[in-house]
Amino acid sequence: MRKKVELELGQAKLDIEKKLVPQGKGVTRHLSLPSTGHTSEWILEEMAQMDVEGESHTNWKHGKLSGAVYHGGDDLCKVIVSAFERYCVSNPLHPDVFPAIRKMEAEIVAMCLRLYNNPDGAGVTTSGGTESIIMSVKTHRDWARATKGITEPEIVVPASAHAAFDKGAAYLKIKVHTIPVDPVTRKVDLKHVSRAINPNTIMIVGSAINFPDGNQDDIIALGKLAKRNKIGLHVDCCLGSFIVPFLEKAGYPTDLFDFRVEGVTAISCDTHKLTGPYLYHAHSTHTYQGNSVIMYRNAELRTYQYYVNPTWTGGVYASPSIAGSRPGSLIAGTWAAMQYMGSDGYLESCKSIVGATRAIAKTITTDIPELYVLGNPPASVVAFASKHPQVNIREVGDVMSKKGWHLNAIVQPAAVHIAVTRLTVPVVDEFIADLKDAIREARTNPSGKGTMVALYACLPVEGG
Repeated sequence: MRKKVELELGQAKLDIEKKLVPQGKGVTRHLSLPSTGHTSEWILEEMAQMDVEGESHTNWKHGKLSGAVYHGGDDLCKVIVSAFERYCVSNPLHPDVFPAIRKMEAEIVAMCLRLYNNPDGAGVTTSGGTESIIMSVKTHRDWARATKGITEPEIVVPASAHAAFDKGAAYLKIKVHTIPVDPVTRKVDLKHVSRAINPNTIMIVGSAINFPDGNQDDIIALGKLAKRNKIGLHVDCCLGSFIVPFLEKAGYPTDLFDFRVEGVTAISCDTHKLTGPYLYHAHSTHTYQGNSVIMYRNAELRTYQYYVNPTWTGGVYASPSIAGSRPGSLIAGTWAAMQYMGSDGYLESCKSIVGATRAIAKTITTDIPELYVLGNPPASVVAFASKHPQVNIREVGDVMSKKGWHLNAIVQPAAVHIAVTRLTVPVVDEFIADLKDAIREARTNPSGKGTMVALYACLPVEGG
């Protein structure tokens, strides 16, 4: 049995590498510096060769990609590229050299704070959602140590929360209590959260929305728990970013999730998901990958995030987050995208994306008896699982992959999700038709494997 398992794992590794590494005729790996620098024409040609379509390549422009790319259109792309080019060598670590970047960064944070109903709060931009979450964990740890004397900190996290909370806790030596979610509502079990809180608890967590199935925890109830126990509450809005704050204006029913909820001390929001479901990345209204904002209820709490070394030989060293030097070009691109989109642009993006998401969920519920939707997702993600004994949802995912769809497999329960972006909106009918075909194929001609891999992120390949 061990040999069989090792054989299957080895084959799975090969399959994953095949999907992740550019392959094909003419693809060459460059593992050492060229003896002489190449021309820009050669570089662009080589990049084009790496992007050749094949079995391992997904063309995001066709709209068959779940999340990952949040494109705001060619016009917005030009705006962002222009901003990027103008500030390509800027570094906010040196604000006296690049004051414009410092100004734009402050304005990005201010705009996000107002969007999340806390104009008097404080925040910092980071490299992405993971860093925002890790910074919040670090901030609450240091706050609890300074104000409550906690030296063995613990956090309480839903099983549906992003893995970045576990990652941050591993880095910072914090104990994690992982709480199950209700199998029907997909919200974190509040009774279990309450029982897990103890004198060492520094923070509890809720999502609006979570990555696995796109559902939203009961933030109001979590806020009451946080306030009663005098601990932090981080609301992860990285995926909800610029969709969830516009649900109410777009006419969709929604529960409070932001700083209007008493007890909320921190919120993370990915500005690189600004509009596609967010801002530009590649579907809709996204900025370059690599920008996020961590917001706090007040400036006092934010001070626990900073690192300051006044006695370093090189002079006083201070930084607001993990990174020292940072690419100011990403900040400029984010600022430009937000100015270009405006509130009206994000609202229209919200309407189209959430409308498409709910159309998919409704069709699955009413017209595809073999599947069911996990919970009642309010925004841009729909997860579906099989309720038919002869339909393996992983096999359905495999068939969808053959039809060109790049979806996400999740676990507990086994399911597949699609994160809708503006690129997805025009191909919703095609998605439904392909999904029905995939179910028929998986049911009538099962392979018996279901090899779709639940892969969110991975380690570098060899040589990288």
